[in-house]
Amino acid sequence: MSFSSIPILDLSLARNPDTKPAFLQSLQHALLEVGFLYISNTGIPDALIQEVIREGIEFFNLPEEKKLEVQMKNAPSFLGYNKLGNEITRFKTDWREQIDISTPHPVRKPSDPLYHNLLAPNQWPDPQILPRFRPVYEEYIQRMGDVSMLFTRLVAEAIGLLSTAFDHFFDEAQQHKLKIVKYPDRAELGVDGEEEAQGVGPHKDSMLTSYLLQATDHRGLQVQNTLGEWIDCTPIAGTLVVAIGQGLEALTQGVCASTTHRVLSPAKGTGARYSIPFFQGVSYDATFESMQMPEEVMRLRQEVLRRNGARKDDIEFTFSKGRWNHLGEATLMNRIRSHPDVGERWYPELLRQIREQQAADEAKVIDSDKEGKGMQRSSAIETH
Repeated sequence: MSFSSIPILDLSLARNPDTKPAFLQSLQHALLEVGFLYISNTGIPDALIQEVIREGIEFFNLPEEKKLEVQMKNAPSFLGYNKLGNEITRFKTDWREQIDISTPHPVRKPSDPLYHNLLAPNQWPDPQILPRFRPVYEEYIQRMGDVSMLFTRLVAEAIGLLSTAFDHFFDEAQQHKLKIVKYPDRAELGVDGEEEAQGVGPHKDSMLTSYLLQATDHRGLQVQNTLGEWIDCTPIAGTLVVAIGQGLEALTQGVCASTTHRVLSPAKGTGARYSIPFFQGVSYDATFESMQMPEEVMRLRQEVLRRNGARKDDIEFTFSKGRWNHLGEATLMNRIRSHPDVGERWYPELLRQIREQQAADEAKVIDSDKEGKGMQRSSAIETH
């Protein structure tokens, strides 16, 4: 039977040798059956969490002109501010505004691969207005990087691998990313009645793992089970929501499930929903090859698929074996596709190629629909 709730795991149990085996068993269940989970007791001080939330909300209270000083299209790095309705998922507009921040890196040298544009300094809001914003988020990114690396090692152990099995996919100074996101409620968007508005369309996360801090009490994040039902992933104080990405699913030959999810805009009169997802980075110079998985774990996953009647989706193009020389090439194309305004300014030729491919894909979908076959379109992005 397909899952009907999201499991909650206490990360402190993994730090105790007496309770770690039971934790790994619970984690294995979450990886094979759900692809989503909550973690509590992460070790990040609550005082820092509260500052992260407060500073993030304050950013969106800045005057429009101050936010636009750090807009994403200022630079080719895809870091910075996006105003409302400026990103696309599954060919539809996502109704949110956001700012993207990452582990800082120097500007790309001319001799470096083009995708090293993704490694760059951040665009920070005016420190005269938000003096605590930068130090708070630099500390949070560093601490979350440590949490994500610990969790990835636990994932490896839970599926029968050495704890260091994924280490070679990370740089020594690994870039991680986060977004601070505001989803206006439907009254602010002008949506009538009970009509749903797309905060973020159905998608699977890219890379390996992501960690969502739900900064307000709104419902909105939903996870799709194998029956096609949407399961609420409601905010729980003191937790982060972990999503398994398509990169981890690809690496583990499908053992770790990457699960489709979406975000609905808040109901009228409930105010804006705020969320702060953190995305564990992977080396852009890496190539993705499936790892050898223990036979017992492969059998367990196959049993889950048979029992739940699950369909194994095609891996999104970021992880298509043999299509890209390095992960960075695929990631750059994915970012251009999601942020065409940045593409128009900095990558016009690559944007043209993407639009030609999209037109060809749309034609195939139309032809397939006419023949009554239908085609599954997946999307892998970074958002919540």
